[in-house]
Amino acid sequence: MATFTRQEFYQQLLQGCMIPTAQQGLEQIWLLLLICLACRLLWRLPLPGYAKHLSTVVGGFYALHHFFQLQMVWVVLLSLLCYLVLFLCRHSAHRGVFLSITILIYLLMGEMHMVDTVTWHKMRGAQMIVAMKAVSLGFDLDRGELPAVPSPVEFMGYIYFVGTAIFGPWSRFRSYLQAVESRALSLPWLRKVSRSLLLSIICLLVSTCVAPYLFSYFIPLYGYRQLRK
Repeated sequence: MATFTRQEFYQQLLQGCMIPTAQQGLEQIWLLLLICLACRLLWRLPLPGYAKHLSTVVGGFYALHHFFQLQMVWVVLLSLLCYLVLFLCRHSAHRGVFLSITILIYLLMGEMHMVDTVTWHKMRGAQMIVAMKAVSLGFDLDRGELPAVPSPVEFMGYIYFVGTAIFGPWSRFRSYLQAVESRALSLPWLRKVSRSLLLSIICLLVSTCVAPYLFSYFIPLYGYRQLRK
């Protein structure tokens, strides 16, 4: 197996992985950043609550269609199913349990190839985000942290919140409401967003490039000796 000098290794790591990965990552998220900014500016207007939630739904639908095209229908079906269960169990004290069982059955049906495997695996991450949001909302209702089942537009706005609909992370319903009723844009807010973006790109580079390259670089030299110990 060919060996590299330290300089050649760093050059290969930078040009062969880190730069292309960073470029591809930014290409994937720039549209989401623009939609998030547009929603944030729209939420600053004196609009009624339902209009803000509806704008979130529109932004989330656009982002889902951009990434998944018509395959987004499976995410939409899951979200509609979740709200149907919430509505039917609105007087129950075990809405979180019923939602968990329903979502588990839905996901198992997809995993058992009732949906095209390639399509389902492509949608798996977005499906899990919907599942976690819906289940957390159900348990929040069971614990009395929310006064009543959200309206359909509030629920869909939460599910399709563009900041989390594609790549996550999961967030609670109260966090979504706080985002919709956001404070004015400011320099500290911009610094915080920029820092979060930078940290996310660094984590992407470490997980995609640095860790695998270090593993493949050191194991051929020392792995056999370590295994013999």
